[in-house]
Amino acid sequence: MTQTSSRVLEPSDLDAALAVLDREPVANAFVASRVQVAGLDPWRLGGEMWGWYEDGMLTSLCYAGANLVPICATPRAVRAFADRARRAGRRCSSIVGPADSTSALWRLLEPHWGPAREIRARQPLMITDRMSADIAPDPYVRRVRKDEMDTIMPACVAMFTEEVGVSPLAGDGGLLYQARVAELVGSGRSFARLDDRGRVVFKAEIGAATPRACQIQGVWVAPEYRGRGLAAPGMAAVLRYALADVAPVVSLYVNDYNTAARRTYRRVGFQETGAFMSVLF
Repeated sequence: MTQTSSRVLEPSDLDAALAVLDREPVANAFVASRVQVAGLDPWRLGGEMWGWYEDGMLTSLCYAGANLVPICATPRAVRAFADRARRAGRRCSSIVGPADSTSALWRLLEPHWGPAREIRARQPLMITDRMSADIAPDPYVRRVRKDEMDTIMPACVAMFTEEVGVSPLAGDGGLLYQARVAELVGSGRSFARLDDRGRVVFKAEIGAATPRACQIQGVWVAPEYRGRGLAAPGMAAVLRYALADVAPVVSLYVNDYNTAARRTYRRVGFQETGAFMSVLF
């Protein structure tokens, strides 16, 4: 092993990779949750894990699957990951991760992969480890049952399309997306409030989850119910489940221009501690 080098990690590198991921357990929750379940086998992980070594020690990672995610990436690691990504060609639908390293990675890849469909340069990372005393959890928000896939799926598709700008049903007809929704429902990490006609009026999921941190995602209020004060109590309910059943720290990240959502999350007790960046193709 040279003093500095990069390579595709193998299953035998799992402990070293987990040690890197554990350095920033909140920011790295998405990738850490996948690695803890699937290890480093590319078939099970859904992509390769690239490693950057300095003085023979693994110091930085980059997950290369449906998303390209730099992890604890130093400037030299970013350059190595960008070179590997450029040579491999773009296979991902987005680049996402801590704002500084993601921005540096995109600067190097943009001449080869650009233009992007959309760049979200600053997405505040928000965390909390406790419930707010100011917002009572919505008692009608509950776990989605396995027999309610037909109920929750349209709301998930609407949220994804509104947030990302493309439908998750494109390409494979939504098979992968439906499988992911079913996985969250089956694991008890999908939550919703239904109206008296059985329609979803609020929903959210606990996506990534490790013993140290978890991440709320997919927060959505049906358009006809917006402005009625459902979001904050709904989030408080999901937060209560997350802290009680999943992890001691809960995080999320949000677009900086979504001032209403940021205000809601602050009311529930989340505080901004950093920023992510997303490059969408």
